[in-house]
Amino acid sequence: MQTNNSKEKVRQLQNKLYLTAKKCESRRFHALYDKVYRDDVLSEAWKRVKANKGSSGVDGISIEDIETMGIEKYLNSIKVELIDGKYKPSPVRRVMIPKPDGSERPLGIPTIKDRIVQMAAKIAIEPVFEADFKDCSYGFRPKRSAKQALEMVRKSCNNKGYYVVDADIEKFFDNVNQNKLMKLVEQRISDRRILKLIRLWLKSGVLYGNILTISELGTSQGSVISPLLANIYLNTLDRLWEKYGRAHGILVRYADDTVVICRNKKGANHARNLLQYIMAKLDLKLHPVKTKIISMWDGTEGFDFLGLHHRRFSKRNKRGIRYGETYQYPSKKAMKKMKQTVKETINQRYQLVKTEEELIKELNPKITGWRNYYKTRNDRKWMNAMDWYILCTFCRCNNKKRQQTRKLKGLSTTKQRLREKGLQRMSA
Repeated sequence: MQTNNSKEKVRQLQNKLYLTAKKCESRRFHALYDKVYRDDVLSEAWKRVKANKGSSGVDGISIEDIETMGIEKYLNSIKVELIDGKYKPSPVRRVMIPKPDGSERPLGIPTIKDRIVQMAAKIAIEPVFEADFKDCSYGFRPKRSAKQALEMVRKSCNNKGYYVVDADIEKFFDNVNQNKLMKLVEQRISDRRILKLIRLWLKSGVLYGNILTISELGTSQGSVISPLLANIYLNTLDRLWEKYGRAHGILVRYADDTVVICRNKKGANHARNLLQYIMAKLDLKLHPVKTKIISMWDGTEGFDFLGLHHRRFSKRNKRGIRYGETYQYPSKKAMKKMKQTVKETINQRYQLVKTEEELIKELNPKITGWRNYYKTRNDRKWMNAMDWYILCTFCRCNNKKRQQTRKLKGLSTTKQRLREKGLQRMSA
């Protein structure tokens, strides 16, 4: 299997499909399946799956196992299965991920083989739907990011966005109507073999313990193809909003996380009602408690979106004239989660045998990643708070090793020593 320059070949393929789809909105693609098992597509799919890491599925085969048996041999076997029509997906292994509020979120882990095939299919069909997606959608799309969504929210709030509809779709991934989803897919794709693949993934079932569950609703969180299917499903919302909702407010959507920025309370009420109407069309519901209208007038209220808290504060310009500016800074939930990460990295029992250098090496990438995402124009206070927490946690850990009764003894020397050893700062 030729793998050289697969990335460039895949890019050319996707660009061609995108331009073709963009030229004609009503065109349906009937010859995409042969793209899925192309050598360059499978090779690129494997590289992306490997880069994303992740644990093994129900078959127990890991990325390391595939590398041991031979990547080329493994990809060739997948290619043969796809050509012969013998490919059958395995059930998704379900694990429960704890949430900050004490509840649990289900996460589906497909097998490595299924992830590779899903990624290959995604490479082939994503450009077709990308041509139809609207500008208000930012989640899991090429050349789009959470940062762009956050910047749009900030600018919209600053531009007379005095009221915000903070919408929460109730159990979105569990309640997607699979039949309606397939009809939306069929609007662009007529290749029966591609449609069969998607149906197989939707009907593959979930294995939790020894119990296999197959549902007529939902798409598995954690599967490679799921974010694209979610965007296809919610593109109906984006289209209808562009047609009927633009007068009420600006819609910003990142997967199922949605906010609408409005100029007045009347517009916000209309926006919420329209969202409820569109959700009903999609067999979805807005959470009655979590969906709220937030007043941004005087800074007494704010809202969380994509890990950042948004709130308007009063400022003065050089002439002394007051004006409102929307501040963005890490939410309480994000701060709590990062503090827990720091605590687990430094202060767990098994970590007590590690040197400071080893702990710093382990912690630095987490600090850098958190800082890169949460860094804003108004972050200094919260970044300093995180730096202080990290320093105190290190100090407590060191004193615990020395059996010191004063938990923060030697704080200043600890700070100097950590900086000399290369500990990164949030406020850098």
